[in-house]
Amino acid sequence: MKNKITAFLLAWFLGGIGVHKFYLGQTGWGIIYLLFCWTFIPSIAAFVEGIVYLTMSDAEFNRLYNGAQVLASTETTRDKALALQELKKLYEDGVITAGEYEQKRKKLLDLI
Repeated sequence: MKNKITAFLLAWFLGGIGVHKFYLGQTGWGIIYLLFCWTFIPSIAAFVEGIVYLTMSDAEFNRLYNGAQVLASTETTRDKALALQELKKLYEDGVITAGEYEQKRKKLLDLI
C-alpha cells in the first residue's frame, strides 16, 4: 500500500527524476520526468506535487493511488463502511467493473 508521506519525500528529494511517479504506479509520467530532468521543470513540478500529496486527505490519496488495496486493510466497522463508500465511488467512476465491485463488496460485508 502506497503511503502519502513516502510519496511526498520522494517527490521532494528525487522528484526531478520522477521517482515519486514510479512509486505511485504512473510509469509513463516517471519516464517523462526522467527524460526531461535536465530542464529542471520536473523538479519544480515535483516540488508542487509533494505539497499536494502532503495536504491531500488520506481518503483521497488512497482513492487515487491505492484503489482497492485500501479496502482490504480496514480495521474498524466504521472504516469498512467508509471503504464500502469508496468502493461504490470507484465503481461509479468506472475504475472497476460490476463483477469486481460485487466481489470486493461481498468481502467487505463478510468482514463486518
